[in-house]
Amino acid sequence: MKRHAPATERNRDPIAAVLAEILPLAGLVLEIASGTGEHVAAFAARFPALDWQPSDPDAESLASIAAWSDGIANVRAPLAIDAARGDFPVADAVLCINMVHISPWEATLGLLAGAGRALSAGGPLILYGPYRRHGVETAPSNEQFELWLKDKDARFGLRFVEEVTDAAAPHGLTLERLVEMPANNLVLVYRRG
Repeated sequence: MKRHAPATERNRDPIAAVLAEILPLAGLVLEIASGTGEHVAAFAARFPALDWQPSDPDAESLASIAAWSDGIANVRAPLAIDAARGDFPVADAVLCINMVHISPWEATLGLLAGAGRALSAGGPLILYGPYRRHGVETAPSNEQFELWLKDKDARFGLRFVEEVTDAAAPHGLTLERLVEMPANNLVLVYRRG
């Protein structure tokens, strides 16, 4: 059954514009925490030369991903992947949208470790979502969102770019680019050395 996340309609085109500058011309893009599956369906249509491997640990999400990607030739069947475990298939790029803030820190650590193993030299890890930066004021809407997240689960919350970057380094991942996006979000692009 197809699930719908309203934010997807608002952010998919701005995200796709950044992806057009970063993704390889061909190869496999592994999406971690694909959620509803709407992003992977939209991006597969936008980038038909790439193969897309969606994933999620949640059974209902996997069903939604399969429904959204049904009949799309360059989208593979979704995999049950728990980011915290970091057990990823080999990929030419790894994409993760809106997971880092709405999961325990261990999921981010697993994501970074998994991407470090899955990517070959030069491969990008692309993260999208709300982040904090040292010395940069956070938007009031992000402050309110963080309170809502913490109320859901004390382990959730907006992460500092600097802390994610420090945690990425041992896995051969270096922050190459930070892109400010609409609605107080960021795209972080890490490269495998």
